[in-house]
Amino acid sequence: MVNKISKLDQLKKMTVVVADTGELDAIAKYQPIDATTNPSLLLKAAALPQYQRHFEEAVNYSKSFNENNLSHALEKLSVNIGCEILKIIPGRISTEVDARESFNAQESVKIARRLINLYEQAGINKDRVLIKIASTWEGIKACEILEREGIHCNMTLMFDFCQAVACAEAKATLISPFVGRIYDWYKNNEKRDFTQSDDPGVLSVKKIYEYFRFFDIKTVVMGASFRNLGQIQGLAGCDFLTISPNLLAELAQDFGDLPQVLSIQESKKKNQEKISLSEAEFRFLLNENAMATEKLAEGIRLFCKDIRTLEAMLEKSIS
Repeated sequence: MVNKISKLDQLKKMTVVVADTGELDAIAKYQPIDATTNPSLLLKAAALPQYQRHFEEAVNYSKSFNENNLSHALEKLSVNIGCEILKIIPGRISTEVDARESFNAQESVKIARRLINLYEQAGINKDRVLIKIASTWEGIKACEILEREGIHCNMTLMFDFCQAVACAEAKATLISPFVGRIYDWYKNNEKRDFTQSDDPGVLSVKKIYEYFRFFDIKTVVMGASFRNLGQIQGLAGCDFLTISPNLLAELAQDFGDLPQVLSIQESKKKNQEKISLSEAEFRFLLNENAMATEKLAEGIRLFCKDIRTLEAMLEKSIS
């Protein structure tokens, strides 16, 4: 008997599905609850015709400042695109702080406040926005400050369990452990592929989810950066999953059964030891993990590169 419900619809019954894109058509088609953006996605979105007026508005906005025009233009563009996405989703948009401030807690806090202020000026309540910050020690300290102010954070570029633990201690609203990039590293370094059951990216998120649910940690676990359906299926039941349009399409066209893998009830059965990390312990554990150290640095570099490309586009229009 053929299943009449697609895997996408089955997944939505056990996991909050988030669109990992800035493309309005894709978001409208697959109807996710939330959506995420980052510098790479903003760069793609900025080239789309439907965002041209927002690009021009960001340029004009920046001209009212005597300094840091490009930074103001970038922040306004990020918020403009976020506002457009919020028109077609019922939940929250994730908007990222400048990755070049990933090791500067105070500057990250200032940028986050400016982003929230821009959203509020556009009539968007701050509860509909998640500020994305890289899961460096400084980023986590920025998150701690912002969460105390009622500004919700999505901690991104997460590759190691120690990052998740530190984010939980900072009371982060949501974390985004990166499945696909972990998988990429191990596949490249071990010269082999992995199945759904032994995929290191999937196992990393599973470990975090089970730890959080065992201790009733409120922080939402959102698996991110998927390479194939097997990885998504291996995390069915996770709090949130952020998925690219091409994989959303595959899920929508697949009518096979999708068993629930993760649940609070099963997580409660697995005894855990509570962990608390000092800055020195955090930095040591992260340094011990070659994959996490390399992928975190690489992720920040790539986001910085895309920010510079976006700024170059904005600079041409400003001048």
